[in-house]
Amino acid sequence: MSEVLQQLIELLRLEPIGVNRFRGQSQDLGFRNLFGGQVLGQSLSAALQTLADPGWHPHSLHAYFLRPGNVTDALEFEVDVLRDGRSFATRQVKASQNGKAILTMMASFQHPEQGFEHQVTMPEVKGPDGIPSQLELARMFRDHFPERVRDIYTADKPIEMRVLDPVNIFAPQKKEPLKYVWMKADDQMADDANEHARLLAYATDFNLIPTALHPHAVSVAQKDMQVASLDHSVWFHRPFRIDEWLLYAIDSPNASGARGFCRGQIFNQQGELVASVAQEGLMRRRVLASES
Repeated sequence: MSEVLQQLIELLRLEPIGVNRFRGQSQDLGFRNLFGGQVLGQSLSAALQTLADPGWHPHSLHAYFLRPGNVTDALEFEVDVLRDGRSFATRQVKASQNGKAILTMMASFQHPEQGFEHQVTMPEVKGPDGIPSQLELARMFRDHFPERVRDIYTADKPIEMRVLDPVNIFAPQKKEPLKYVWMKADDQMADDANEHARLLAYATDFNLIPTALHPHAVSVAQKDMQVASLDHSVWFHRPFRIDEWLLYAIDSPNASGARGFCRGQIFNQQGELVASVAQEGLMRRRVLASES
């Protein structure tokens, strides 16, 4: 397994520090604050560690980001065991940093069960072959990034992402609020469905709110843009592997009140809908000191 993928897997695994309490570390991805997907993946990991039966698998999680986290201090996770039923189990997770809550999550788990099935059709888009990765694009534009984050943005990534018709974040132009991203772990992983779920939860926080910025010809790279996740939901529909290509089809049907709303559907290459995502995020244009 590649070193960067192993580092991410270890980051999302947590250290027990008490009854239903866990500690996790932080990682600097070059953003202004701690990456929300990291806290999502770690919170799901905390909830999973309180389930005695390995047959439980997550079917949904719903989180609110309460405060921005920093990239240097450890996090603590406290899990409230709300219900252990025959078919479903429910956990509430509070993630804190320096004694202050930064995220709260409800997560529900289910034993695999057969039932009625239907799904939407996978969009007809180009496959992942021949599409440059976000990392390749970042390395092409290396000199455009501030020196402080240049090495972080251009370092090897544990999850490869290939965007169809990507936006130039340094010179954005208006376009429809749609985005198609092929993504997969950069190396083969073990056959642990919950490990794959943790990594998918982590990865779903990439690319969402930037899609809501498309119609406004702005990007997260602009100093006057304040962009942050406010809430995040994931529904896991079918078994999947994140070390195989998955298509993340994202759209943003609304922006209002300085918030952008985004939806995501995740398909495997066989056309099966394996997960759905919804998120609302802050997208605020600030007046910089030099402009006031």
